[in-house]
Amino acid sequence: MILAILILYVLMMIGIGVSTHSKSASVDGFVLGGRNVGSWLTAFSFGTSYFSAVVFVGYAGQFGWNYGVSATWIGIGNAVLGSALAWIALGKRTRSMSTHLNASTMSEFFEKRYNSKKLKISSAIIIFIFLIPYTASVYNGLSRLFSMAFDIDYAVCIIAMAALTAVYVIIGGYTATAISDFIQGIIMLGGIVSVVLFALNGKGGFSSVMKQLGDIEVNGSTDVLNSVLGPDPINLAGVVILTSLGTWGLPQMVHKFYAIKNEDAIKKGTVISTLFALVVAGGSYFLGGFGRVYCTADASDGSGRELISTLANGKLDFDAIIPSLLGSCLPDIMIGLVVVLVLSASMSTLSSLVLTSSSTVTIDLVRPAMKGKLSEKNEVLVMRLFIAFFLIISVILALNKNAYISTLMSISWGALAGAFLAPFMYGLYSKKVTRAAVTASFISGVGITVIHMFIFSLGFFPEATKAAASMKLNMASPINAGAIAMIAGLIIVPLVSRFTKNSDQEQLEKAFDCYKK
Repeated sequence: MILAILILYVLMMIGIGVSTHSKSASVDGFVLGGRNVGSWLTAFSFGTSYFSAVVFVGYAGQFGWNYGVSATWIGIGNAVLGSALAWIALGKRTRSMSTHLNASTMSEFFEKRYNSKKLKISSAIIIFIFLIPYTASVYNGLSRLFSMAFDIDYAVCIIAMAALTAVYVIIGGYTATAISDFIQGIIMLGGIVSVVLFALNGKGGFSSVMKQLGDIEVNGSTDVLNSVLGPDPINLAGVVILTSLGTWGLPQMVHKFYAIKNEDAIKKGTVISTLFALVVAGGSYFLGGFGRVYCTADASDGSGRELISTLANGKLDFDAIIPSLLGSCLPDIMIGLVVVLVLSASMSTLSSLVLTSSSTVTIDLVRPAMKGKLSEKNEVLVMRLFIAFFLIISVILALNKNAYISTLMSISWGALAGAFLAPFMYGLYSKKVTRAAVTASFISGVGITVIHMFIFSLGFFPEATKAAASMKLNMASPINAGAIAMIAGLIIVPLVSRFTKNSDQEQLEKAFDCYKK
């Protein structure tokens, strides 16, 4: 039954790619769908690109384990800050200015908004490099669930998912991803509600689950995993900031506003996207909060020991929590639904990531280097080749099972949103932002992420890791580092702009002419 559901889904996705192939012949059609995508498709595309196996398997499992049901605040933050406010603050202005400047990618936006080819090249390199760990994290989460459902080797799952992504994105481009995202979004909405209800019922209902969570001792205290703010509200806030504010500066998310049809579609899309995020993200983190109930209370010897495995490095395998939970409470047909749910979420995110990366490299690096020698048809071909190349690198990185899903994603989001959020958002609103300030933000966002990665994630300085572990605000956490990178950019850009100047005032005025129409 599970296999039949999966095969039907895969065939449907390939069919969408084939049916939309004719709309992806031009660069504009392949990358932006002709800037004619409606509110429902855009809103669902935004939501399904936002939430994937990274959230459902990685983040929900790890943060549900750490914070209990208070992890639900992450989902609420994603809906309010990451979706509603992002659409309100960025949607209309991004659509207007990107169309006016004829910018197809975030790197093209930086070039034309700030009149700097160096910003275009540097941002394109940052995008290509730091989207790779995010893609790897999606493969990681997806493959773990497939291993649970089908008992298939982890590496085989990753390679198969990469091949499927390549087929329908390479064939159909943005239009294929938008249509498939809509279908995938419907599956995600129905799936997450059903799974939460099954999980609650499996432990006697909501009241029973909350009581069992309260009985679990954390750092010598009980009744914390079932509390409103949980055992660690400070670090919980860091997760909310990273996963919510990050969407404002991620190229694959902002890209949705480039392609939307008109301003009316933006208004409708804001409501749809927010409700979608509330159900999917809120439901995922709420479900993750049950992790300790399912993975400790059922120990066969009654000891309450943890039933999830450890990694080769001796650390708890947080990414195994949700698959273990689902395997304990769901019948086969529901596991089939969950597999398709997570596959839907992940495929939409993967398609968005690889399309963003390949279009950025082709339009912002290859096209200028070729100096007009590439025809439009050949540019689309180059994009398709880069999609395959990007997927191969991501697969190699994802084969490292010792890397937590949350760590890979945090590195990606921290560098990208830390570098781009402030100059992009401020650049839509203020003429005072300077090229020097944008450069400073790029250096700050990438610098904080990379330095933190070398000190903590790669373990080059074990003494620093030990010292950080004793601090109440966990500085060793890549999540907190990502949040700090974003906030630093929001401070650095206006500060540097105050002491530097733009030399091309005429170009600046032309960029803002779009708001006068």
